[in-house]
This record gives sequence, structure tokens and C-alpha cells, in this order.
Amino acid sequence: QVQLVESGGGLVQPGGSLRLSCAVSGSIFSIYSMGWYRQAPGRQRELVAVISSGGRRTTYADSLKDRFTISRNNTKNTVYMQMNSLKPEDTAVYYCNADLSSDPGLGSHNYWGQGTQVTVSS
Repeated sequence: QVQLVESGGGLVQPGGSLRLSCAVSGSIFSIYSMGWYRQAPGRQRELVAVISSGGRRTTYADSLKDRFTISRNNTKNTVYMQMNSLKPEDTAVYYCNADLSSDPGLGSHNYWGQGTQVTVSS
């Protein structure tokens, strides 16, 4: 069984910063790409950023790449999202995503965390 547990969300004023973390635990053979998505009320879930297994390749939503930074620590099976200069429109539930395999003989599967609320408001 695999678990993705996010932390670091909360209430922040406009212009502030937050750092989200997502720790992956359980039956893990190898973690491939990891990423963050978000879903605001009444809107579809959207990509925030994705990072490759080695951390060298990152992909961001165009509107966020100047303010958000994704990183990972493979020794801790954890992915991070540093969010700076936060705006009210960044308010959403942020979800962690990981593509991983639990057995060397099996293919990879995609997993989601339960989400963490980020609210940007004065």
C-alpha cells in the first residue's frame, strides 16, 4: 500500500509564501515523476508543476513558473513546492501526485494525496 501525505498548507496573506511537502510511504520500489496539481472551487484540477525522477527536469504551468519552485529529495521520498508572492487566485486545494512502482516486475501506477488547502486572503 502506498500513501502520499501532504503538509504545509494554510492561510497566508497576499504576497506571502508557503512551502508544501508531500511524503510518499509504503511499498515503494521506485518513484518516477512527482508533481503538484491544484483545484479551486468550481474549477477543474490543473497542473502546477511536475519534476522528473532525478530532479533535473521540471515543467510548470506558464502562469506560475516565476513564483513557484518544485523540488524533491529522493532519500526522503518527498516532493516540495515553494510558493512565493502568493495571490488570492492561488487559493485552492493542492494535491500531490506520484508515478511509482511497488515491484520491479510490475509497471508503474499513479497515486494522489488527499490534498492540502491553501488560502490566500487578507
